[in-house]
Amino acid sequence: MSRLKKSAVTLAVALAAASCSDPVDKAAKARIFSPEDPPKVVASAQQKLPPEDVAENPQVARRILGMDAAEITERLGPHRYQATLGYEWTSAESNPVKLTETRTFRAGPGGVSGDFHGVLENSRDQGLEVMRVGGQVFARNRYGPFRQRLRDRGMAERTRTELTGAIRDFDSLFQGRLKLAPQGTVTYEGRTAWRYVVTLAPASEADGSRPLPKLFEPKGGADETTRRRANFFAHRLPRSLDGEVLVDAATSVVLKARLDGRVGVPSEKTPEAAELRLTLEAALSELGKDPKLAPPEEFLPDADKPQGIADALDRFGIERAKPEGAKSTTTGETPPEPEDEAATE
Repeated sequence: MSRLKKSAVTLAVALAAASCSDPVDKAAKARIFSPEDPPKVVASAQQKLPPEDVAENPQVARRILGMDAAEITERLGPHRYQATLGYEWTSAESNPVKLTETRTFRAGPGGVSGDFHGVLENSRDQGLEVMRVGGQVFARNRYGPFRQRLRDRGMAERTRTELTGAIRDFDSLFQGRLKLAPQGTVTYEGRTAWRYVVTLAPASEADGSRPLPKLFEPKGGADETTRRRANFFAHRLPRSLDGEVLVDAATSVVLKARLDGRVGVPSEKTPEAAELRLTLEAALSELGKDPKLAPPEEFLPDADKPQGIADALDRFGIERAKPEGAKSTTTGETPPEPEDEAATE
């Protein structure tokens, strides 16, 4: 080996040794080759939330009442969730409007990445159904066929969160004013649970939520229905609330809840005073039991862009607009080109 090559090898070895001894490089290598951090939900499920502190610690209460379905599955394992919500709108100028909503959710083993099946139905004959089995997602409306969903990333997880978030939504609608008073322990589904009586906390004791940014309005202004909804949420005033909540002593998961409350809007804040009565009956059952979910026997394949209206027009013989030079779907002929106006003058 020549003297020049020997010098180059010696220099490379010296640089490598120096880099290995550099603490900054060691720290960087440790970060690069360290094990991947667990998902946020898994980390949250490992957090200790003493249920006996719910009444004294508002932060613990908000965490337990707003616990996500994925975290509940990590903490509790397979289970069945059933909830019934009742809505009743009343005002002095219109008849009462009622709606009953039923939510059913089954979680299989596997934690946050496991299988699940959710169904939403209401008294107006509407609803949806979503399931994830073996990593495959299928969805349909109440009476439609199942369709495989390959491109709606996160759609199933969002639906899972919405289906099981009734208590969280209830608490948000009442401006975080659910006050829990401990009443000892009871046994539910063979598990020890803390029982809390729910009442409406004074506005000064509520854990105020962050104000939302101002909404963008269309140029012509919002329609009447949108204005009424916005006024209700902006000026809503919780008037009454009662019920009870059972919290699992081992996992801090809400096992059962019964809530009944009223929210109103004073007439001086809106053109029309209104009141909403909201009821909730929710419970977990079949704890630890594998539902053995299976994909639907029949389902439609995923579609890049369903033709929808265009296909309907074709069936009725109504020609859709075609790009220049395209052949007609009914005659197969190329449409004539428009004449040059300048040439005919």
